[in-house]
Amino acid sequence: MGTVIDVHTHMLNDKWLQTILDHGGRYSLKELGGQRVIHYDGAPFMTLMDGMFDYQNRIEAMDKAGVDIAVVSLTCPSVYWGGEEVSTATAQMMNDDMANQQSNYPDRIRWFATLPWQYSEKAVQELERANRMGALGVFVSASISGASLTDPSFAAVWDAIDRLEMPVLVHPGAPPGVAEMDMERFNLVFSVGFMFDTTLAIARMIFDGFFDRYENIKIIACHAGGALPYLVGRFDTAFEKMPPCREIISERPSSYYNRLYFDSISYTQEALELCLNVAGSEKLLYGSDYPHNVGDMEGCLSRVEALPSNVQDAVKGGNAIKLFGL
Repeated sequence: MGTVIDVHTHMLNDKWLQTILDHGGRYSLKELGGQRVIHYDGAPFMTLMDGMFDYQNRIEAMDKAGVDIAVVSLTCPSVYWGGEEVSTATAQMMNDDMANQQSNYPDRIRWFATLPWQYSEKAVQELERANRMGALGVFVSASISGASLTDPSFAAVWDAIDRLEMPVLVHPGAPPGVAEMDMERFNLVFSVGFMFDTTLAIARMIFDGFFDRYENIKIIACHAGGALPYLVGRFDTAFEKMPPCREIISERPSSYYNRLYFDSISYTQEALELCLNVAGSEKLLYGSDYPHNVGDMEGCLSRVEALPSNVQDAVKGGNAIKLFGL
């Protein structure tokens, strides 16, 4: 049985929580259903789970589920709040903490760098520091304070990531326009909004020529790529039939899928198999979303183990070993 590597799994700490409550402005902490929940503009945003703060608890949960290595990352809203000084200091603090935890658990923990993306010069400096400390890749939200990832203000950060050849985990948050789309009711931000956020971000990257400009960057699309596996044919049809879709790129959108990796957080076997069929067996990675309240190390792993036997080991960890150079 091959090594099992979880590429989509999160950790926080008490200092990050206190800092966002002190400086996050529109973020607050309230009780909801007996749980602590971070709210944004008064609406539930993220349920805080004990496992988000306790690495020993995480290791025990990994042992129980049969997971060997976790590549941990901060989650949304990351450090995209608080102004330049607070955002930069909080990114540094999170990277220091994750590097220390890797030292504490050298056989079990790896990590994605947190960056103050909205402050380009500081973000590049922190990227280079995190890379020296051993970060395997970079975490980024599908949009940053409402700005698209292809916004020119982020070009210097992408240039540095491309130079360092670090994989990037693109993770959704609440997409811009949540109120206008009436997504707060029924918590449609989770079920629909997150999928929309990832899909729109990476579709824009494809049509905007991102993958032509940054030839060394590999993108991990969270939650089995949102709707990306389902829409690949529609993207190609748009490219063939609609001139605006050919303004920048000259290759079919589907040809850029070979630069994408997809995690296995699909919730159903059928969705995971669709993702496998579109992505290919070399581009699917095990992920769990632990320790969110929807995270499920064992369930996600059981769906991977139900895939054809000739691809299981690659998805469990073989592909991640190659991607991250482990």
